[in-house]
Amino acid sequence: MNAIIQFYQTIFTPLVILFTISNLAMMGLQVNIPQVGRKMKNVKFVAMILVWGWVVGPLLGWLIIKILPLDVPYANVVLLTSLAPCAPFLPPMITKARGDIDFGGAFIPLAAVGTVIFMPLLAPLLIKGIALSSLTLAKPLVITVLIPLIIGALIRTYATRVADKIFKPVKLIANLSTLLTIVGCFVIYTPQMIDTAGSFALLSMTVFMLVLGLLAYRFGFGLKQNERSIMSMGMGTRNIAAVLAGVLAIPNGDPRMTAMVIMWTLWSFILVLIFAPVFGKLSRKSGVPV
Repeated sequence: MNAIIQFYQTIFTPLVILFTISNLAMMGLQVNIPQVGRKMKNVKFVAMILVWGWVVGPLLGWLIIKILPLDVPYANVVLLTSLAPCAPFLPPMITKARGDIDFGGAFIPLAAVGTVIFMPLLAPLLIKGIALSSLTLAKPLVITVLIPLIIGALIRTYATRVADKIFKPVKLIANLSTLLTIVGCFVIYTPQMIDTAGSFALLSMTVFMLVLGLLAYRFGFGLKQNERSIMSMGMGTRNIAAVLAGVLAIPNGDPRMTAMVIMWTLWSFILVLIFAPVFGKLSRKSGVPV
């Protein structure tokens, strides 16, 4: 068993990098740049993403850590995660929710780009007591999140046939690296995950996802139902690839932070699997065409 742990400890950082790059490349290969450009002309659309993602989200995270007696590493994860909306696994959930594909195609990359911009700027202001500079945080986000996303989007927009050919292999790599990363986290961080019992860590992430997701859905400010469902799932879930990159960029980071990030990944996936079909039923009842 010790040999397995040592092996995973050796490959863990490269594995996380592969996990992050492949997931964001897969996301980029589903992005149409002109479509995103058209949506960006909609001031209300962009403003809603900014407000829900980097005003309401961080404020909710701050309120949660003030109300719940969380240990500092768990509180730091809540704050860092509050700056990274939209999980990489959202695209297939849009279909389950009968969401507007064009809306989702613009929302997902804008949320990812916003994370790369705002997380390095806001995290050092929110998270106290650890050596975290904007440059230290921005560097891995640009390399592992922004660049793969842009490259994938460029291929999808200007070389559609190539994008179609490479999408399945990239998706396979993303899925395998995600699985191996999760397995590795269980191998390395199981004691830390067990330590979260009774720490309010699971409660904090559940409250954050449910409250922000429901608020984004309830207060859609003129969005159609199949657009509000995407906004809800996008804001309720988190870009865990970006969060994990941020956690690993912290010098001498507490291993409990990594453990909580992995737990957040699994729990958010379960919650969105539950809510996506519910949104799909609401879409059918509302009569909004997909």
